[in-house]
This record gives sequence, structure tokens and C-alpha cells, in this order.
Amino acid sequence: MFENLPKRVHIREVGPRDGLQNESVFVPTEVKKEFIQRLAAAGVSAIEITSFVNPKWIPALADCAEIGSRFSDMPGIATNALVPNMKGLEGAEQAGMKDISVFMSATEAHNKSNINKSIDETLRQFETLVPAAKARGMQVRAGLSTAFGCPYEGETDVRQVVRIVRALRGMGVDEMGIADTIGVADPLQVQRVLEQVLPICPVQEVSLHFHDTQGTALANIMVAMEMGITHFDSSLGGLGGCPYAPGASGNVPTEHLVYAFERMGIETGIDLEKLLEVGVYMQQVLGHPLPSNGLKAYLGRKQRAATTAVKAAAAAAI
Repeated sequence: MFENLPKRVHIREVGPRDGLQNESVFVPTEVKKEFIQRLAAAGVSAIEITSFVNPKWIPALADCAEIGSRFSDMPGIATNALVPNMKGLEGAEQAGMKDISVFMSATEAHNKSNINKSIDETLRQFETLVPAAKARGMQVRAGLSTAFGCPYEGETDVRQVVRIVRALRGMGVDEMGIADTIGVADPLQVQRVLEQVLPICPVQEVSLHFHDTQGTALANIMVAMEMGITHFDSSLGGLGGCPYAPGASGNVPTEHLVYAFERMGIETGIDLEKLLEVGVYMQQVLGHPLPSNGLKAYLGRKQRAATTAVKAAAAAAI
């Protein structure tokens, strides 16, 4: 085991979109801007910034046009936004976005709950949407939710995953994102799914998106990395969830990946301490603890260091 580890992995931070869309109150636009800027300063080189969806469905991202326009062109940073339909594509184009994601689910029930269409209806829509985005010079990533398990249907049939991946590849998508939306996958299931996906999609064009509901996300990522995957989504502090997946917890925390990878000698390009300080900031502005154990440990170390400094200063004054 661990005989085929890469020298470097690529982490896409999804907190500004996937994370903040799950907050119970609207996060101010200026806070979102500061969040993205601080992530970039910490060395995060790929950030999912927003989604061009109807604010009636996702009120938390009603400021997508402003966020998109502000961050569509960040030197050295690949910024990405979700686009559900042609109207969303037009909004993304107006904002100057060069990299978009289309998204759908691998199960009928979740697809209907999430985007109010059947799988086949969604694929037909993408037959127009994906070429239209490519014609505009955009990179197109396809995200496939519930690829391992569904809150309504249980374990996902891998044959359905393969069928959809094959169809999306045929449309010309540049990257295929496979998501464990409710965090139920285990390492053996990840291996089985990838064994079916990789023969029809080059390993360098596959990314994985794990939620950490059962605490298995990092183990799943290690298996995927051994199979050649080097692109992973994560969210600072474990922010996130899915409004249309009851019981789903947040994404695997970005700081957990950076800590584990760099301890293993795998480069990420991200400064862990700066990243954790972004987590401290977001916890303060959101007004509630973030679920990341790594962030909790960091805050504990800071508190102990501050207490030690106070005691030392008091002793010196005697």
C-alpha cells in the first residue's frame, strides 16, 4: 500500500460555494470576498466561488453576479462556478467566468429533488449546454452527485454512474467530478467505482468530492490517490452539506487534506497555518464552530500558547 503516491495533488476549495450555500442565514457579500481573498493568500490555487442559480432555489448565492465579476480573473488562481442551465451560462459569461461546472445526480430521486428533472432530461439539456459553453471558450467540469449513495434510493448502481460518465464524456466535458454527496462511501466501494470509471475517463481528468458524514472521506481519498487520482475537492473547516440531501454533513476539511498530504511528502502548494487562520476568521464571522477537528486542535494550541505567554509575563513582572 502507498506504493503509487503522487508528488503533488491539486485541491479545489469549495467552501465559498458548497460550504456557504448551506448556512442558515445569508453570508454578506463582503465576507465572501474576504474569504476568497484569504484562501488565495494561503496558497489555494483552485476555488469554486459561486453558482449561477435562481436565487429562489439557493438564496445564499443571490450575489453570484457580483462574486463572479469580482473573481472571474484572478492571476494564478483557477476560479470556477456552477451553471445549471442556459440562463446560468449567460450569467456566468456576463460575469467573465472562464471555467464552469454543470451538475447532475446519479440517481433519479436525487436528480429530481435537486434540479427537478429526470436523468435523461438533464442529459438532453446538457447536450446543448456543454457545447454552448465550449463554444464560448470555457472549460467545463461535470459534477456527478450521489455517485456512491443516495438519501432516497440507497447505494447507487455503478452501472448508472458509468452510463452518465460515458454520456458526459461524449459531450466534451474537460473534467469529470465524482461526488459522495452524503458521505456514505467506503474505500472498497471507491475502488470498485473507479475501476469502472477509469477505463472510460482518463485518470488525469477525474476529480473526487467526498463528504465526511461517516468519517471515511480521508480513507477514501487515500484509495483514490493510490489509483492515480490527484484532483480532490474539499471545504475549509468542513463547511457545507447539501440542501437536497437530508442528513449530509459537510465536505472533508481542506486542512485535513493539507496536513495528511504534506506529512506524507506530497505537495499541495498551500500554507497550512495560513489556511487554518482563514478557518479562525470564518468561524468568527459565521458565529458558530466549524466541524473540523483539525481547526479545533489548532484553536486549542493557540489557546494554550496564549495562556503560557500570559503566565510567563506575569512571572517576569514579579
